[in-house]
This record gives sequence, structure tokens and C-alpha cells, in this order.
Amino acid sequence: MAKKKSSQNILVWVLMGLLILGLAGFGIDGFLGQRVRAIGSVGGQEITVDQYARSLQQQMRGIEGQTGQAMSFAQMQAMGLDQRVRAQLVTQAALDAEAERIGLSLGDENVSRALAEIGAFRGPSGEFDRDSYRFALQNVGMTPREFEDELRRETARGILQAATAGAVDTPANLRSALLDHYATRHSLAIFRLTEAMLDTPVEDPTAAEIEAFYDANTERFMAPEIRHVTYAWITPPTLFDTIDVEEEALRTLYDSGLAEFVQPERRLVERLVYPDEDAATDAFARLQEGEVEFEDLVAERGLDLDDTDMGDVARADLGAAGDPVFALTEPGQVTGPHQTSVGPALFRMNAILSAQEVTFEEARPDLEDELAADRARRIIADDYDIYEDLLAGGATLEDLSQETALELGTIDWFEDNSEGIAAYAEFRAAVRAADEDDFPAMVTLSDGGLFALRLDGITAPAPRPLAEVRDEALQGARAERVAAQLMTQAEDMQSALANQGVDAFAEASGLEPDRIAQITRLDRLPDLPDELIETLFAAEPGAPVIAAQGDTVLLAMLTDRQPPDLQDPQTDRLIASIDSQIGAALAQDVFSYFAHALEREAGISLNQAAIEAVHANFR
Repeated sequence: MAKKKSSQNILVWVLMGLLILGLAGFGIDGFLGQRVRAIGSVGGQEITVDQYARSLQQQMRGIEGQTGQAMSFAQMQAMGLDQRVRAQLVTQAALDAEAERIGLSLGDENVSRALAEIGAFRGPSGEFDRDSYRFALQNVGMTPREFEDELRRETARGILQAATAGAVDTPANLRSALLDHYATRHSLAIFRLTEAMLDTPVEDPTAAEIEAFYDANTERFMAPEIRHVTYAWITPPTLFDTIDVEEEALRTLYDSGLAEFVQPERRLVERLVYPDEDAATDAFARLQEGEVEFEDLVAERGLDLDDTDMGDVARADLGAAGDPVFALTEPGQVTGPHQTSVGPALFRMNAILSAQEVTFEEARPDLEDELAADRARRIIADDYDIYEDLLAGGATLEDLSQETALELGTIDWFEDNSEGIAAYAEFRAAVRAADEDDFPAMVTLSDGGLFALRLDGITAPAPRPLAEVRDEALQGARAERVAAQLMTQAEDMQSALANQGVDAFAEASGLEPDRIAQITRLDRLPDLPDELIETLFAAEPGAPVIAAQGDTVLLAMLTDRQPPDLQDPQTDRLIASIDSQIGAALAQDVFSYFAHALEREAGISLNQAAIEAVHANFR
């Protein structure tokens, strides 16, 4: 019996030991009162379990915010994002270790200043509020001490990064090569050859040629994807006939918008302000004597007419100048000087806008529609839950149209179709996102209406039958024939252009070229094929180039090439862009090399069991 009890005790202690090891590996409190708090360390700087978990959570939320879809941890691992998070934390820990080694830290005063600049920590007064500070940190599972320590570390890391990569500049030879490529100036001459210039007329293509063109260019004759949709919908106008609008409500609405319906006489006015009364009086006298025009006075003040324009104003808008200005009877007349809030001024009246009045009876139809639309929107919004409950209970769209005010409809929808209900962006977006297995759900329209839809099927894109597009195919085949004959003719002209030069060739051929001076790769020429422009930029001056463009052939030549214009603002922007992008990329590379060197020197230690324990909480 004693032996049996002894062996049982040994077995119990072995099992307990294994259990302790297993629990400790997953960061669970053990019998020894210890807990795994870090997933690893770099140079004595721990990467805590909480840091790793928070970073994973932030990465997942960031991806979900970009895609608009929930992300599982398995998807995150499949994308390698957990490895990226660990690599970032290892780099941060290495920088923290280096900052500690050289004594780099953020003082308490600077910490306080940094906290005061964080908007999330400000109270109702707009100043730093300690209660708001604690509450915000509590929501993310951090204490003030932890946050402030992280703030110190983050600032120290930023200083190290700035010191490491701040002096990195774009190499001069790289900047020069990019500048030459994008900013070298090219001058071109382009002759356009059309069917009218052909020596012999072009015959219409045969039926076989039309069919061959159709077969070779089926992508030009594709019918779009068509989505076959059934929908039930309601909009405010469909309820107008059921809504009675009270006379009192109409009167109230009219009175509230009286300024819109009844507008007094107005004037288009310009105002020229002077620093004092004497200057304004002298200017008006010169104007009256015909020595100057109003425009001359504006220019003397260093202004232009836009600076003096007051737009259309009412008498009351002009203060003391109101009566004199409204006493003017002819556009172009000037009055003044008159005192204003900004000084004495001359006023020129440019047009008389007669008083306008829309009576209540004239405005009545629009007022009725406005009130009816408002009430209809409220009715539809109130019934939203009824429609949703019916759909949730298994009602079909057909059932909805029979039991409610929703109307049933169908549409064969394709991109660029914006007729009927497809005029609503909300409907088009819902159709694009719909799947044949989806259950209908209510969606709100921009005008307050509602709809629900069902995708009944999809017709995939396919070539339209030749019989439907024969005329289009005929034109395409004919254009190819024209271009082929023009290419032959252009090839014959090519040597003449090369030998004679642009001016002599133009005179001999009777063709007038399009001349394009000093363009760069930063300029856009939408009327010319990109391939032709690139070919010309790479060509030697005086070497003709031929390119087809539909039923036109272009005979072109680079006539001159000049270095970048360093005085051109566009060139300045290009240099700034090169330095910004290339310099930033090189700086990041230098910093990466520095951080990796720190990691190697400090030594990296990771606890895979702790990492897996964190992962288990996300599954």
C-alpha cells in the first residue's frame, strides 16, 4: 500500500509540474505567483503583452477602416500582418534601448506641453483637462504613467530618427537625371494626313472584310454586364395626392420666405474708397471735368474693378449713400463722395434691377409641393420599421407592393444607366453590391424615399451580334483601309520631310503643320497618342515619325531639344517633388539600416509561447 501511495504522489507532482509549465507558457498566473508579461525583449527593453495586443488591435482596426469589412485574426496572419507588427515593436524596442544608453529622454515640462496639445485630452474650456485625460486613457486600457512613458519613448525615437536620416539629401546625379528626363523641352511639327489627301479614292470594305474586322475587334462591340433587378420603392411625390395642405400652413410658409418672394428695387454698384474727404472730392471733380474715367481712378488706388464691386445691393445696404445712388437714372453715372464705415467713397451705378414680387397665389403651387414633400418624407420615415418588419418576416417584394404603398418595378441595369430609379446614386450603389443570395433590405434615398431590391440574375458581358453593329463595323473596317493607304503615302513623304525640313516640306506639299514649342513630359497633349509623343521625345531632331490615329495618319518630327528651364516655376516644383520623394525614400532606407544594426547589436529574444497566448485571445 505504501509503494502505491508513493508512486501516486510522484505522478501527481509530475502532472502538476507540467500544468504549471503549460499555464506559464500562455501568460496565466501560476502557483509561483509569476506571470508572463512580455513577448520578448531587445537589449533589455521588454515588448509587453499589452503592447503587442494593442498593436495587433490597431492594425486590424486600420485595415477594417480602409476596407469597410470585418477582419478575422486568421486573415491577418495570412497577410503577414502579425509579423509586421512584431517587426515594428522590435525596431521600437531597439531604439528605446539606444535612447536609454545615450541618456536621451523627454523632460517633465515637455511632456506636459505635449499632453496639452492633444485634442482628446481637452475639456469643455478647450484647455487640458485631467479628468478627460484619465477617461480617454481608460477607454484604451492605459494608465497615465504608461501613456507618459510611451510618449517619452516615442519622442526619443523620433529624435533618433531625425538625427539619423535628417541630413540625407537626393544625390545630385540622380536629381539631374530625373530633371533631364521630365523637364527637357521639345519642339514638334506635326502634319495631319486625312482621306481627302489620298491620291486614289478608298473603296468600301467587302462583307468578308467587315466580318473579319468584327472578329478581330470584338472588344469594341461588347454589350455591358446587365443586372436584372426587381425592386419596390416609394418616394415623396407618390404620396402628394393623399396629403391635404392647410391654408394656414401655406400662409405661414409664404410669410417666412417673404424676403425671397418680395424683393425691392436694387442696383449693381461699385464703390471706390479714399483715405480722406479731400482726396475723394478731388477725384470726383477730375471725373466730372472729364480728365479721367472711373477705371483710371481705380487704377490710381492700386486696385482693379473686382475690388470695388459690391454686387447687387438694396437702398438700405448703402447707408448714407443709398438715396444718392438710387437717384441715379443711367448706368455708368457716379455720385460722391459719401461717408461710409470704411471712409469717404465714390459710387458708380452700373445697372437698375427692378423690384420683383411673387404673390401668394403665384407661389402657391411651389409652397404646396414643399409642404407636401416635407410631410411625405415624415410619413415614409415613420413607416420604415413596418417595411423592415415585413421583410424580416419573410415577405417578398411582391408582397410589399400588395400590402403597402410601395410600388413594384423591374429594371435591366447596366453601368451608365441612370433612368427612372437608377437616377438615384443610392440605388446604383446597391445594385452594384447586390448578390443573388442577398435578402432584400430597405435603403433610404436622398430625397427621403425608400427602396428594397432583389437581384434576379446577371447577364455577363458579351459581343453584340454583327447584325446589330454592322454599320459601326463597316466604319471601323473602312477607317482601317483609309489608315493603311495613308500610311503608305506617309512613308513616301517621310524621306522628303527629312531631306527638306519642315518649312520647305510644308511649302512643297501644301500642308500646314501643327507646331508645338518647348513641351516637356510634364505637359499633357490629349489630342496626340502618348506612344507618338514618347517616340518623338526619344528621337533625334530631324528624324520623321509616323503614327496612325483612327482614320488619320500623323507625320511628325522633333525639330528642337533644349535643356530644362531652371527659371520655370514648373521646373521648381519638379525639383521640390524629386527632393521630397527621393530624399524621403533614401532617408527611410538609412533609418531602416540604422535600426536593424541596433537590433543586431542589442540582440533579440522572443517568447513564442507568450506570442501564441496573445494570439489565442484574438481567435
